[in-house]
Amino acid sequence: MAKTVNIITLGCSKNTVDSERLARQLGAVGYEISFDSNIFSDIVIINTCGFIHDAKEESIEMILQAIHAKEAGEIESVYVIGCLSERYTNDLRTEIPEVDSYFGARGFIDIIQELHAQANKNILHERIVSTPKHFSYLKIAEGCNRSCAFCAIPAIRGAHISEPIEQLFNEALYLQSVGVKELSIISQDLSYYGYDLYKKNALYDLLEKLISIQGIEWFRLHYLYPNNFPLNILQLMKHSSKICNYIDIPFQHISDTVLSYMKRGFTEKETWKLIENIRKIIPDIAIRTTLIVGHPGETDMEFNKLHDFVRQVGFDRLGVFTYSHEEGTYAGDNYKDEIPEKIKQERLDILMNTQQDISLKKNMSMVGTIQQVIIDRKEQNSYIGRTQFDAYEVDNEVIITTEKLLEIGNFYNVTITDADVYDVFATV
Repeated sequence: MAKTVNIITLGCSKNTVDSERLARQLGAVGYEISFDSNIFSDIVIINTCGFIHDAKEESIEMILQAIHAKEAGEIESVYVIGCLSERYTNDLRTEIPEVDSYFGARGFIDIIQELHAQANKNILHERIVSTPKHFSYLKIAEGCNRSCAFCAIPAIRGAHISEPIEQLFNEALYLQSVGVKELSIISQDLSYYGYDLYKKNALYDLLEKLISIQGIEWFRLHYLYPNNFPLNILQLMKHSSKICNYIDIPFQHISDTVLSYMKRGFTEKETWKLIENIRKIIPDIAIRTTLIVGHPGETDMEFNKLHDFVRQVGFDRLGVFTYSHEEGTYAGDNYKDEIPEKIKQERLDILMNTQQDISLKKNMSMVGTIQQVIIDRKEQNSYIGRTQFDAYEVDNEVIITTEKLLEIGNFYNVTITDADVYDVFATV
């Protein structure tokens, strides 16, 4: 009988892509693959996250859980890959030696060889999709060339390396062939895509190629760094119904003082100008951003400025995180983490309470409109879908009441009938 492999993916969507590529390679040589379904399989591979404290704790807890199952005879082997393993290899080998082997963030080939197989270069563009079959991610680059003070990603993942356009096109074609209708285009920094290969930002060229694929109806852009933002893509978005009017730009802060501490290379004035340009070209665009509160240098005055920024901009989607003091980062090595966790949490709550009011007003403004949605799943007597303004597992959902039989993964026009803070309600 074929051995079973359970790949448990923690952390970001970029890890999801890595796990799916690994699964395709192992599946091609006869392993039976599952994702996150049950820890009790012959072989467990844990793809870890090592970005911030909470993510590291989650990864370690999962490793220990797998080790306990191995000791109980429920698992034959446990392997650990990913960012935590890359960042703390020696510590992990010392503290948790029961793991059969550790591999880094780019240990793709090594773990295949460990399992007595060879990487098949003919299927490098193929993956076993672990998300709902109508949705997937397209990772267009690895690593990051930025030097943000709070971030450990460049140290973990290395310098920015773009995937060639033709290779990404082939991967997207393959994903379409297995039923994908929506692709979220991801990397640590979409704004840097192509500079290493084509000596320019080539995101426009990539998108122009991708939207020619028949069958994929939505492309969504995640993680566009505000510095060197490729404004030319907005014209393509404006004239192509396939590129969602949705953009994810992690501004992190608005105070020039804090932005300087963060080493963001971007100013308050430039931030406002970029938002103005985006909304001028595409007035109905949904802008998602993430912000960090409690970063070194953030006084009460700097936080109040950030709070005003949130109120004035009225972001369509917002995520807020408390600053995590990470060793090996510029901030971790050079700043003191002087702001108490209680104050960090209070600041987060203030921003999110304000955002709830903004979100409710924006959702209520949709009542009475007709929106195109993609159906993600069915729950009891309702279908759950999303508009082009909402990313999978991240943003708002549309709760649809209908006696009609809707197909998961298909698109429908619905009428918005009601709204609350994070969801809207609709009928077909």
